[in-house]
Amino acid sequence: MAEAYSALALLRHGVTGRSWTPMWRERPLERGYPVVIIGGGVHGLATAYYLAANHGVTNVAVLDKGYLGGGGSGRNTAILRSNYLTVEGVRFYDRSLELYRGMASALNFNVMFSRRGHLTLAHSDTSLRTMRWRAEVNKASGVDSEVIGPDEVKRLVPEMDTSATARYPVLGALHHPPGGIVRHDAVVWGYARAADRLGVHLHQHTEVTGIEVSGGRVTGVRTNRGPIATPVVLNATAGWASTVSDMAGVPLPVQTFPLQAAVTEPVKPFLRTVVVSGTLHVYVSQTARGELVFGASVDPFASYSTRGSLEFTEGLAGHVLQLMPSLAKLRLLRQWAGLCDMTPDFAPVMGATDVAGFFLDVGWGTYGFKAGPVAGEAMAECIATGQTPEIISAFGLDRFAQGRLVGEKGAAAVGH
Repeated sequence: MAEAYSALALLRHGVTGRSWTPMWRERPLERGYPVVIIGGGVHGLATAYYLAANHGVTNVAVLDKGYLGGGGSGRNTAILRSNYLTVEGVRFYDRSLELYRGMASALNFNVMFSRRGHLTLAHSDTSLRTMRWRAEVNKASGVDSEVIGPDEVKRLVPEMDTSATARYPVLGALHHPPGGIVRHDAVVWGYARAADRLGVHLHQHTEVTGIEVSGGRVTGVRTNRGPIATPVVLNATAGWASTVSDMAGVPLPVQTFPLQAAVTEPVKPFLRTVVVSGTLHVYVSQTARGELVFGASVDPFASYSTRGSLEFTEGLAGHVLQLMPSLAKLRLLRQWAGLCDMTPDFAPVMGATDVAGFFLDVGWGTYGFKAGPVAGEAMAECIATGQTPEIISAFGLDRFAQGRLVGEKGAAAVGH
């Protein structure tokens, strides 16, 4: 095990006051790179890591206008699952879950992955039918998922109000045992450290102000620190996806909406399962430190605001208490918002574009963090080989013009 993670190393640093080795290095910004990745979140960093680790492409620049992980990767609720509605979605997210399970070993960094199980509640006959549909799609794809009744829900979550007199009675739930949570900043740091050690250049506070295109091909990017020549640019910028793509002359069918979340004071661990209610637009999980993390659906208006609102807090509290009344005395510590790039079919946009050398890894809506590892792996292969991997073939930008939409809304809208 690396010294930075041994008990002896902790003691040595504490006694001697010796400075810690930086997680990644500050490097000079070169005038040219074979590949430039815009966006220093989990998607951009994972792509850089897999380019270096799987394909030997190490001379890569990752640019972020702020700090690494300061966008959507640092503002999400870090829930992991693969119980989606379409075959394409199930296969894709299950590969990502597999990569998350092995991430600590692969990166030699504890990302605090915790398998908790994932419950999607059904409060009506219609919802229950949808859960059964999803369960069958999951099983056909080899994913552990089944519909359970109210008694089993009560066994898994004793605090849940499953009585017949509840305002929103629990008729059943889609139970997905492999689901869980992970420490979002640890994932960012793990990928960043691993990519840096393979030679990738990580440039924070480097804002892209333009993308140079000549003869239908990318030739470089302009930044607040000067121009960079490059034949390949990947847009992995989440909420700012459409703004960056417009720089290359590639319009996207994407709107950006805020997604708010909140966290309570820490309490003794009691909630061992992730709980989601699409009807109430709420989800809740408990961290290893004991905080309850809550979220809801995206705000009903397009915006780039990352401020919380009282309306969200009031609505969230009311819905959570309808599910678990015993939480009434918990104090809310803080709330925040992240930016979600939403497509018409609630599925991502991945792969090459009509502008040669300009690639997309955007349109993730409310579920981009759980897709980070597989998106990085697939986009690295796409960039390095020039071929679109089969696992992302359904997510091309051309599907909107050709009418090949991916019907993922039923499993992605509030299924964080």
